[in-house]
Amino acid sequence: MTHQNDNSTGNKVWFITGASRGFGRVWTEAALKRGDKVAATARQLESIADLNEKYGANVLTLELDVTKPDQAEAVVTQAFEHFGNLDIVLNNAGYSLVGTIEEASAEDVRALYETNIFGPLNVIKAALPLLRKQGYGHILGTSSNLGHVTMPVIGYYCSSKWAFEAIHESLAAEVKAFGIKVTIIEPGAYATEFGSQQSLKFAPGLDIYTDFKAHFVERLQTLERGDPQATPQALFQMVDAENPPLRFNLGSHNLTSVRAVYADRLATWEAWEAVSSAAQG
Repeated sequence: MTHQNDNSTGNKVWFITGASRGFGRVWTEAALKRGDKVAATARQLESIADLNEKYGANVLTLELDVTKPDQAEAVVTQAFEHFGNLDIVLNNAGYSLVGTIEEASAEDVRALYETNIFGPLNVIKAALPLLRKQGYGHILGTSSNLGHVTMPVIGYYCSSKWAFEAIHESLAAEVKAFGIKVTIIEPGAYATEFGSQQSLKFAPGLDIYTDFKAHFVERLQTLERGDPQATPQALFQMVDAENPPLRFNLGSHNLTSVRAVYADRLATWEAWEAVSSAAQG
């Protein structure tokens, strides 16, 4: 029987990947502080061990490498059985590959997709039978403003977010009838550990791009970065809403850049409309 969970505000049970740092850590602690329960996962269990001392029975810390499907299934199931239900499944694990399209190797790109695309899919596929069984649930995925716009030098990272967006949009339509909601979280630039060595992988460089990449890095350093600690209340307002949005911007700059990009795309398509239409036959 399908029913809606009555945990409309607070007292939710979360499953969060990548809980050791960045948004994953901020949102895990914020959810626990408001009285929710959290199954927090990380590749190294010791990186989240302190949560047990701080939050006791409200937290379950689990080791999870999202690129391992069998481990994802076992850990999601363990969390579900431990708490008795899962209201929110939040995929937050990911990293960025720094390198031009020419520089990055196929192996580098495959590894990026293993974590940024196949990792979340492993968690989603493990969670869906359980969410269907209970008749409700909310799948969240941390994408980026770069799921709509791109930047050079991190093009493969952007591409992983474009794929992430498409997968979640299709998923939302497929699982709606089961009472399961889907939201793509799209942060702009924030002062998280995402720019740290742990969250970046660098492709071997070619000399011809040295100056170009140096200018790009300079530009990145001038970006105004939001405060990660300012995000939990917005996140809670979204997950507590009766009808949460499919896409949810975090930060004040995203909409400006997305508006400009889409206006440019529409203008280009319209300028070429006659030529395109003639190709219909």
